[in-house]
Amino acid sequence: MSVVNISCYKFVTLIDREALKADLTARCQALGLLGTILLAPEGINVFLAGSRAAIDAIVAHLRADPRFADLAPKESLSAEPPFKRMRVRLKKEIITMKHPLIRPEAGRAPSVAAATLKQWLDRGCDDAGRPVVMLDTRNDYEVEAGSFDNAVDYPIGVFSEFPPLIAQHRDDFAGKTVVSFCTGGIRCEKAAIHMKEIGIERVYQLEGGILKYFEDVGGAHYHGDCFVFDEREAVSADLQPASGRLHR
Repeated sequence: MSVVNISCYKFVTLIDREALKADLTARCQALGLLGTILLAPEGINVFLAGSRAAIDAIVAHLRADPRFADLAPKESLSAEPPFKRMRVRLKKEIITMKHPLIRPEAGRAPSVAAATLKQWLDRGCDDAGRPVVMLDTRNDYEVEAGSFDNAVDYPIGVFSEFPPLIAQHRDDFAGKTVVSFCTGGIRCEKAAIHMKEIGIERVYQLEGGILKYFEDVGGAHYHGDCFVFDEREAVSADLQPASGRLHR
């Protein structure tokens, strides 16, 4: 039987995190799910694996909360669960940037859908004729597994190193359209908001990240695999575990 793996996130104020932790822990354990759910004042980040019925049940439970009604999980399949246990954790941020003024819930950065991005990359420019720069916001060891062709990336070990580096290179993006990307969308959303705030004019986030791009258009303009933070280590453009290709 195939295991269904999902990932999703939502930036939204959570003031009842302890109660949410207790509820989601009990619900996930009852459904036999494995994975991690992160809860922070700024929102929720979900990585879960289980049977089709169990995944559908937890997604329905989450969406019953008006704050999570529009959660849009990205799915992939594997022969075995990529997680060993179930954890619901309380964190200061669902993705650590150490920039408290970055509040994505106060307004999202503009996004570009996978199909539109592919059109831009096919012709080498956006709809206005500006050159498109793909900006990888992931850690260096993730980039080694694969990335978009000709993407700009910086040698960062953790996401909190991104803000000072992008500030140093801000002028490199003058007159260009920048598309920030990451695995599932959460880091590139924060990164895009930060870049707008420091004066980079035309910035988009890749909606849903690399995994959504793979799901919608495949591996066009992308080389290698996509690193994931579970026992699969990476997935290929068909969202299957990149078996036999260890990336760390």
